[in-house]
Amino acid sequence: MTYQYHDETIINSLNEDTVFVFGSNLAGTHAGGAAKIALEHFGAIKGAGRGWAGQSYAIPTMNEHLQQMPLSQIEHYINDFKIYTKNHPKIKYFITAVGCGVAGYKVAEIAPMFKGISKNVIFPISFKPFVERTFPKLNQPLLHAIFSSELLFADSLETAFEQLNLNESEKKLANILIETPMFPVDSNGRERIFEIEDILYHLKDQTFQYEPKSDRAFMMGGVVLALLELYQINEQDFVDVWQGLKSISAPKPEHRAKKSV
Repeated sequence: MTYQYHDETIINSLNEDTVFVFGSNLAGTHAGGAAKIALEHFGAIKGAGRGWAGQSYAIPTMNEHLQQMPLSQIEHYINDFKIYTKNHPKIKYFITAVGCGVAGYKVAEIAPMFKGISKNVIFPISFKPFVERTFPKLNQPLLHAIFSSELLFADSLETAFEQLNLNESEKKLANILIETPMFPVDSNGRERIFEIEDILYHLKDQTFQYEPKSDRAFMMGGVVLALLELYQINEQDFVDVWQGLKSISAPKPEHRAKKSV
């Protein structure tokens, strides 16, 4: 699905049919960031940290003690919001980078939770790679680029992208894989170390080189795990692509949708 996007500049007004959506805390303090803007310009109410108020909608990302909520709890509130947008289709929703400011989460952790939402939303542009996933075909040059030290452990991804001459869809894929938490735990708090160890065992001496039991090895294994889950493939598929024996087409949208349910 194709959505509308905004450039994430600070705003203080919207059309009457558009609601300002922001990350909040359950105490409803609205003391900073997008929450303060919602309070000052879009009708948010002190003490109301969840749901609709005025021309705003609050999605809690911190609890009443101003502490970061776990992602699973934030996802619950985002799912409530998704239902709200479906039930109010004539309203547009200007979504800020919920949870990515004071709450401290990465876009890669928050944005995928909005996938599948109604089309009457306007996302921050940084969310685009995660809600409109158009992936490239996996082939040997792409895999070698993604798992090169120049990219995987780069200080600046943009500089690495330029050096490796990746196209836009390849950049999006690399960004998602590198930013997706998998080691030591994934974005849902699940420990993935045993899966990663199993993957590294299967890839040993057949793909990239790594120092066993090192943090770098586990980080690389975590990226492989993210790739396997994204493309619905196994370790042998990865090895075959790495060795140039085959390429793998991008996963179909309906397969990704089933994965996210």
